[in-house]
Amino acid sequence: MGEPRDPAELLAAAADGDRSAWDELESRFGPRMWAVARACGLSPADAADAVQGSWLRLLQNLTSIRDPSVVGSWLTTTVRREALLLLRKERSGVSSFEVVEDPDPAAAVLEADDRRLLWKMVSTLQEPCRTLLQLVANDLGNQQVASRLGLPAGSVGPTKARCLEKLRTLISLQETAQ
Repeated sequence: MGEPRDPAELLAAAADGDRSAWDELESRFGPRMWAVARACGLSPADAADAVQGSWLRLLQNLTSIRDPSVVGSWLTTTVRREALLLLRKERSGVSSFEVVEDPDPAAAVLEADDRRLLWKMVSTLQEPCRTLLQLVANDLGNQQVASRLGLPAGSVGPTKARCLEKLRTLISLQETAQ
């Protein structure tokens, strides 16, 4: 393996759909993101949500980050904000799910890995599927999704169905290859 690429180069490559750039970003900055989320006092499941949410924010902002050379700091700040948002929701009683016993660490690792692989697959989809699935994951309604994508509101459901089918096909091909 060669010398690590410059973060700005990695962002540009990731924006162009280079999966190895995503992998390098994840391996370089992922451990720090997990450490920040856990240091904020999140459970393993909430930490996974904060980290995943931060990767999603990066995906949404790939071309608008002012200084790509400091993407590591950007990710650290973003995961901290995601963690604090989750903590605020938890304290205000927004979360109705409460873990009574310690979660299985192996299950938490597998779940986090599944999420990472899912979003890696989503990042390989063409537009509008990639953005549509990101917006849907953020619990935006069809009207908001339509507005952001410039689609008629009535076409969001059928487009989402086609995009999910493409994602299922990719996942199925991936599973078959393994």
